[in-house]
This record gives sequence, structure tokens and C-alpha cells, in this order.
Amino acid sequence: MTPMAIAQLGEPILRQRAQPVTDPTDPAIQTLWQRMLVTMEAAGGVGIAAPQVFESLRLMIIASRPNARYPDAPQMAPVVLINPEIIATGGEPCTFVEGCLSVPGIRGQVTRPSEVEIRYLDIQGQPQQLNLTGFPARIFLHEYDHLEGRTFLDQVASPADLIAQSVWEKQCQSA
Repeated sequence: MTPMAIAQLGEPILRQRAQPVTDPTDPAIQTLWQRMLVTMEAAGGVGIAAPQVFESLRLMIIASRPNARYPDAPQMAPVVLINPEIIATGGEPCTFVEGCLSVPGIRGQVTRPSEVEIRYLDIQGQPQQLNLTGFPARIFLHEYDHLEGRTFLDQVASPADLIAQSVWEKQCQSA
């Protein structure tokens, strides 16, 4: 399976609220999430939302794992979330420098809750509930923003909190 094209900042689909998936077991949805997984892994991401591959659907994958972009990320098997909903957020707010496959070359400091409780449908269309903490919670909230027509840039408190990817990498190497 070949990776899909990733929508880039400025593409109208990234500013639209995604539509609910009506039948999670539809073969087209099953193919979509499989292709999204291939795309996310090929791009070195830890999450991806359907709007990022030009599909205005409430579907995302979160998959925390150490990689070149997030070397300290915890290991977590990929989870496909269909029509996810936030039940509650909590924990200590945490600030982290986020990046995005749809916003290449730029990172920004974003403060998010450190815990999130969610409900969603799995790939068989069965209701599930999940509590996420730390980095996996951040991934979920970042991808959920895409379903709502937002990017991490909308969560940055100030333009002064933005940094070029290349500068961020240098800072990480010298730290």
C-alpha cells in the first residue's frame, strides 16, 4: 500500500469540521484507516487524522512510539478511533513543542491537559472508552483538533512560541 498525500497548511479541508463516519465497517472506511496508518508510518508521525489525507471524516489514528521526531515517546500500539468524543480532560497542564505532518518545518509550544478520557468506535464499530495520559493524551488532543478544523498553530499562545524545525533539532542535539 502506498502512502497518501498529506494536506498542507492552507488546504481548505484542514479548516473544516469533519463529518461523522456513518458505518465504521464499510470497506471504504476499513481501507481508509489502513492507508492512513501506512501514510503516518511513512512520514514518521505518531498520529494522523482523516482530514490530513483529504477525507473530511471523524477518524484518527494515535500511535505513540519513539522515532526521529519524538525520540522519548512511550511505546503504544496504534489505535484507530472512529467518531471520537472527549468525555473529560484533566491533570496538570503540560507545555510541549509540537509539530505536525500538515505543517512541515515549524514547531510550536502548546499547552494541553495531561489527561483525557474519550469514547469512540473501534474498527468493528464497537463502542470503546479510553483514558490517556501524558504524550498519548497530547497526540489524541492534537489529532482531535484536526477533526474540529484546527491545527496546533491555533493553540500556540504567541507567535514567539514558534520555532523552525531545524532550529529545534539543533537545540535538542545540544541539550
